Amino acid sequence: MGLITGILTLPFAPARGISWVLDKVVRTAEDEYYDPAPVQEALVNLERAREAGQIDDEEFARQEEALLHRLEEIRAYQLRQQGGQPGL
Repeated sequence: MGLITGILTLPFAPARGISWVLDKVVRTAEDEYYDPAPVQEALVNLERAREAGQIDDEEFARQEEALLHRLEEIRAYQLRQQGGQPGL
């Protein structure tokens, strides 16, 4: 960026800074939301609860289906981020 361009765009520096911070917040939130580790941990805990008799097979199947659906959603997002096509 040249000196004149820098001087002319100086009034927009706070907006660029805010935009940068917001971009970082959105990326961090997406990273957390699309992290498969908590879902995988929930599946392990669900299996332990079933083995311990804390939940019945019907409840296990319902919760397992929801967690597996969430893992599919995460995988599709990751493929889109890498430029791949989900479902291929």
